Amino acid sequence: MTDHVLTIDLGTSGPKVALFTVGGDFVDGDFTPVALKLLPDDGAEQSPDEWWRGIVGAAQRTMARGSVPAESVVAVAVTSQWSGTVPVDRDGVPLHDAIIWMDARGADDVKRAVGGPVRVQGYDPRKLRTLIKVTGGAPALSGKDPIAHILWLQRARPDVARSTWKYLEPKDWLNLKLTGRCAATHDSIVLHWLTDNRDPSRVEYHPSLLRMFGVDRAQLPDLVAASSVLGPLLEPVAGELGIAAGIPVVGGTPDLQSAAIGSGAVRDFEGHLYVGTSSWLTCHVPFKKTDLFHGVASLPSPLPGKYYVADEQEVAGATLNWLRDNVLFPGDALRDGPVPDDFYTRFDDVAATAPAGSNGVIFTPWLNGERTPVDDHRLRGGWHDLSLSTTRADLARGVLEGVAYNSRWLLACVERFTGRPFPSLNFIGGGAQSRLWCRIMADVLRRPIAQVEHPIRANARGAAALAALALGRTTVDEVGRNVRVAERFEPDPSTATTYDELYREFRAIHKHTKGIYARLHDNG
Repeated sequence: MTDHVLTIDLGTSGPKVALFTVGGDFVDGDFTPVALKLLPDDGAEQSPDEWWRGIVGAAQRTMARGSVPAESVVAVAVTSQWSGTVPVDRDGVPLHDAIIWMDARGADDVKRAVGGPVRVQGYDPRKLRTLIKVTGGAPALSGKDPIAHILWLQRARPDVARSTWKYLEPKDWLNLKLTGRCAATHDSIVLHWLTDNRDPSRVEYHPSLLRMFGVDRAQLPDLVAASSVLGPLLEPVAGELGIAAGIPVVGGTPDLQSAAIGSGAVRDFEGHLYVGTSSWLTCHVPFKKTDLFHGVASLPSPLPGKYYVADEQEVAGATLNWLRDNVLFPGDALRDGPVPDDFYTRFDDVAATAPAGSNGVIFTPWLNGERTPVDDHRLRGGWHDLSLSTTRADLARGVLEGVAYNSRWLLACVERFTGRPFPSLNFIGGGAQSRLWCRIMADVLRRPIAQVEHPIRANARGAAALAALALGRTTVDEVGRNVRVAERFEPDPSTATTYDELYREFRAIHKHTKGIYARLHDNG
């Protein structure tokens, strides 16, 4: 009987539950959408209870189809959205909705914590020196890191802060539900900026950083390796999920790190591009380094003894959902029918009728600000260079190209950080399901694009691979070899002049509009 890993992949749009063989082959899975609560002053929250109900429902539907016998499931592994905060009481019950990675309400709080009478790029030079030396980076001034969430709760929800037993990342809260053990992994804790990351195999809280931010160590979870076994699956939870109790639950890893494994680009300097709700472009590296000015740093990897390049662009695939729900099919008087089930296919078909460059239309995808290569939560998006001859096809293709221009901006920073160009990029995430977007990425980035097979399963595939590593059932090299490529896209030289020109103007739009967005945002 083939052994399987049950993976839980908690994305912003909802949890996906999947079954993989220990060799990394996808077998079956299901998805449950969950609500996103966008609140005043750049708040963004989700319900942990809704997460859990969605996980249970997806697991039950998956196991009920009988694709594999329940007794063949030998481990559980979790990956999830990163940079979130779930404050819980001693019973593990959330005291507040989860504050997720999009939430910027702690911006002023983190600026006060890292600032001083003299500031360099918004940071007190002495604090900044300590942060970079010990952690490898520093909190984003946009206020979207967990340390900013904690500081905001202390100021704005002091009753919640006083009652909190532990502040947990989403993944680590799910592991608490699965095992009853409260712990974070060396990689999931990093964005709290409270740990000494100079040895990726021995990450520990640092007393001076706890004092700097005024955080009580007792309110933080103990730390374990991502590739360790956290504990056995609790019996009541196993009954809900439809699998056997007592099987090992692996420490797991956040989505950025699991995608780095599931992309197949696991060796040093092998790059991958991810486009889901957000986007990133990363690789593993053999060194610790920080580019504070562009928000790029090498941080502990879930793979033992390795670092990976951490960066994130705030909005990518979410632009399509925004366009679908707020422009093309909103629930208002102009709507003349339901959203078609094949919306994304139709969108690609329409966008493909516009020429490369969208007849000059440029879309900026900063619908929720930006993290890298600029840290500015006040930026906003839009179409530019519209005319009376602009078509819906131009607007649609412009959105895909705008995300690609943003990725090209990040690519330049990451390649400067690593000191070498990527010979090619493995493309994963929901965006990689689009052959048109693969083609656009190859042409705009001027790099060969390898469309990974089942790209939307890359996070879960990475979690399953981490479980197989923890159980001694595979090696890092085998993980890379087992990831298959569906199709390769070479850059089309005939589009280079068009995209080079439009990319320059994309950067110019940022330069000339960032002040406008700052004034509009600061004035409410």
